[in-house]
Amino acid sequence: MQAQEGATALVMEQPVVDTEAMTIAAASPDALLPVLLPNVSGEAVIEGADAVRSDEVRGLLAAIRRLENIVEEETVALTTGKKIDFDDFSARKSRSMLEFVRLMRARMHLGSEVEVTEEIQRLREKLERNRSVLEMHYDAVREVASIIVKAIKEAESDGTYTGRTAQDGK
Repeated sequence: MQAQEGATALVMEQPVVDTEAMTIAAASPDALLPVLLPNVSGEAVIEGADAVRSDEVRGLLAAIRRLENIVEEETVALTTGKKIDFDDFSARKSRSMLEFVRLMRARMHLGSEVEVTEEIQRLREKLERNRSVLEMHYDAVREVASIIVKAIKEAESDGTYTGRTAQDGK
């Protein structure tokens, strides 16, 4: 308890330091410790910015590749005739696309990065292929459904309400 009070007293007794004045004082030739001096050459600041930018690029590329993998997985499943859970793929693509859009909005400055641009182009190509395969699959399902509907109508009809020409085949 006394140790805690002593530590609190020490913290409370420390003077408030004006950091601007300290920086100016440290910049004078008589200063012994350049404690709060900014890096005049700016190299460390640039390297730090590059590291942050690099992390942002890696994160965005990872999101693009995740979306790309989901789209490719669905396309392969459709083209090979494997059983597919469309709800699952739709949900996964939606979540991944949302993540990608949010990252792009937050980091619009990364749109000019060559690697990001190349990945987005590759993703666009895979999405177009996926759309094409899905459209073909949808057209096939629609055609089969119309054949089934026609067969059901013909099986249920006894010819009472059809015209005489339809029964004669004219």
